[in-house]
Amino acid sequence: MTTPTGFQVIPVTGIGEVRPGDDIAALLSGAGLRDGDIVVITSKIVSKAEGRVRHAPDRMRAIEEETERVVARRGDTVISQTRHGFVMAAAGVDASNTEPGTVLLLPEDPDASARLIRAKLRENAGARAGANTGKSTGKSTAQNSGESTAQNSGVNVGVNVGVIVSDTFGRPWRNGLTDVAIGAAGVRPLDDFRGTADSYGNQLSATVTALADEIAAAAELVKGKLDGVPVAIVRGLAHLVTEDDGPGVAPLIRPADEDLFRYGSRDVVFARRTIREFSGKPVDPEAVRRAVAAGIAAPAPHHTTPWRFVLLESPEVRTKLLDAMREAWIEDLRGDGFTEESIAKRVRRGDVLRNAPYLVVPCLVMEGSHTYRDERRNAAEREMFTVATGAGVENLLIQLAVEGLGSAWVSSTMFCRPVVREVLDLPDSWDPMGCVAVGHAAAPPRERAPRDPGDFIVTR
Repeated sequence: MTTPTGFQVIPVTGIGEVRPGDDIAALLSGAGLRDGDIVVITSKIVSKAEGRVRHAPDRMRAIEEETERVVARRGDTVISQTRHGFVMAAAGVDASNTEPGTVLLLPEDPDASARLIRAKLRENAGARAGANTGKSTGKSTAQNSGESTAQNSGVNVGVNVGVIVSDTFGRPWRNGLTDVAIGAAGVRPLDDFRGTADSYGNQLSATVTALADEIAAAAELVKGKLDGVPVAIVRGLAHLVTEDDGPGVAPLIRPADEDLFRYGSRDVVFARRTIREFSGKPVDPEAVRRAVAAGIAAPAPHHTTPWRFVLLESPEVRTKLLDAMREAWIEDLRGDGFTEESIAKRVRRGDVLRNAPYLVVPCLVMEGSHTYRDERRNAAEREMFTVATGAGVENLLIQLAVEGLGSAWVSSTMFCRPVVREVLDLPDSWDPMGCVAVGHAAAPPRERAPRDPGDFIVTR
């Protein structure tokens, strides 16, 4: 890799207001591009040229439509994931530098936008070179060809430039905004130093430099927010410009399941979803133990700890338990008069547990409970402990979601507690309160039907 001795950032002025249908590459025809330049273009003008302008007095509606997943919300501030995979404020919907009553949406496919602009820049370069070469000057074609590059004040012959589409992002734990790349073509997006050693011989295990983002941020220094300069040329980094279009910004996007902070505190409860189909990816036992730690943080009566969590990490134990539960279930159903066909159909519903790579059996214990003379109060005492156990299980389920794990709470074990206690060798005082299937979701969960909290509130 060639190490540059320095680089320049040059503002491109005089572009003016961009309208739907405008050709960005044509607007750069007089920019004086050179081979190896990187053109950084503010996404706003790309959006305008592509007609991504919406008449939307209600900006929140536009944000909702552009949002794939809400990450965090505080008042009117929404951090969301777009369908591109970007996690950013307001799903990239912008009401600045656009006519009143309108908002700008991000380009539909910023990488495709960058590729198209790059291709047109090359096409324009070829056309201009041909025009210059064909001028009638009384000189030979060879002479004209040799001088065309020197005479061309616009794009040079054979120009190979990189293109970055940039947008402004906030950053966790840091004040202020900076520009990053949301689309790229012909630019190496990352430098991966993992596996190499520093000058002291230390092995690097996590150093990956976001080159495209650094270039976008550098370009913003000359573009500014209020100066009407939407494009900058970064010159001197030709070693980062590639012949092909490259992977775009995809390598810069961290997958959601690798994001340690994928949920904001206000939205984490809604991240819990019932998952019934799991992939073959193994479950990290330590992640489950962290979820148990959240479970036992739930409130409980009399300062007690009414929860016990049995972790079924052995495939043999899981199969033995589920086989025994199935037999007990079939026996109960036959005793209730169900047909064999109906029994088979009901038993198949238990496949969510059988297909899960990990099971947790939450149990209720009444240690520390009070005993009263009247049964009414004793029944209420058990209800208090049951509610506390449910709170513990809900904490467990939410933390599993935070850990990137899917889960389903199935009540089957409550119908055959003696069988579960026998197979798992549990004390008689432990009451299984269902079984939690745990694993990595095989597919994204279906959208939850909207619920209006007002339908569940009674005010007195």
